[in-house]
Amino acid sequence: MYVKKNFGFKSLMRFTGGHIIWMTIWVTTVTAVHEATHWSFLSIPWLPISVIGTAVAFYVGFKNNQAYDRLWEARKIWGAIVNSSRAWGAAVKGFVTNQFADESLSKADLYAIQQKLIYRHVGWLYALRSQLLIPTPWEHIRQGAMMKRVMEARRKRFGIGLLDDDVTMKELICFLPKGEYDRLINYKNTATQIIDQQSQDLKELRSTGIIEDFRHMELQGLLNEFYVHQGKCERIKKFPLPRQYGSSSFIFVGIFLFLLPFGMVTEFDKIGHHAAWLSIPFSVLVGWVFLMMELIGDYSENPFEGLGNDIPMLSLCRTIEIDLREMLGETDLPPAIEAKDGVLM
Repeated sequence: MYVKKNFGFKSLMRFTGGHIIWMTIWVTTVTAVHEATHWSFLSIPWLPISVIGTAVAFYVGFKNNQAYDRLWEARKIWGAIVNSSRAWGAAVKGFVTNQFADESLSKADLYAIQQKLIYRHVGWLYALRSQLLIPTPWEHIRQGAMMKRVMEARRKRFGIGLLDDDVTMKELICFLPKGEYDRLINYKNTATQIIDQQSQDLKELRSTGIIEDFRHMELQGLLNEFYVHQGKCERIKKFPLPRQYGSSSFIFVGIFLFLLPFGMVTEFDKIGHHAAWLSIPFSVLVGWVFLMMELIGDYSENPFEGLGNDIPMLSLCRTIEIDLREMLGETDLPPAIEAKDGVLM
């Protein structure tokens, strides 16, 4: 998540600089050929191009709305995960007591049970984040060789590469009980199995009388909420913005950018001798605006891609971890995740 108020010039150039270069080359080539040859077929009336531009603007606007909906829904889901996680910590502390126990446990034993349930939940958070960052076939990192190299570089300077991303595996080992990590990590969906293990522990606590039926149902209800939150995240991750919208938008913008200099040079040529050269900066400017609209939507439709526009899952995981460990009375806590180069991961 980009946390600065505005994008700086340097950031804009990193994001669109390469596109500005090829657009400038294309527009300059069309203008130069037009001025050198005065071929009539290079002059296209502005009306059809303006109609295409209007249609493209509406289409890209629709796509961007849908992309933003996906991004905002993902943020709302993680906000719900934060709230439910705090409720889980408070419920575990308040419900796991000797009040209904068949045999009273020591404070140390009760604390160990509470810590295990809370720590395992923190492990679930990091496991879920790790699973959501696995690339899908439609994400940028899984495209052709050139796009893959560009995305790997962008991830390093404007994404998860800004931080040590081994944190997920390190944290998972720390928060799962001995013997559980090796077993749970081998499942296809580790996060799902972690919650199932939580449910099994609750069943055991009920059988020993540490919790009675009401508390068991309340705690299980929170686990069910976590399954709902996880399922919503997986729905966004595993179902893309329909490609007929995403791909068509890219094609339509490409057609418009291809035709744009032919219409611009025609209009500016009417002003006077050599005025056609003025079409170059204006064509690049108009093309850049349309390209920016397309790129903004394109890089917002996948909120779990590991890029700078993503949901800051690592920061949210660390925030929850700190909150829950403070509930346990711990003081030796990790620092909150800070933004780096204006990006909070």
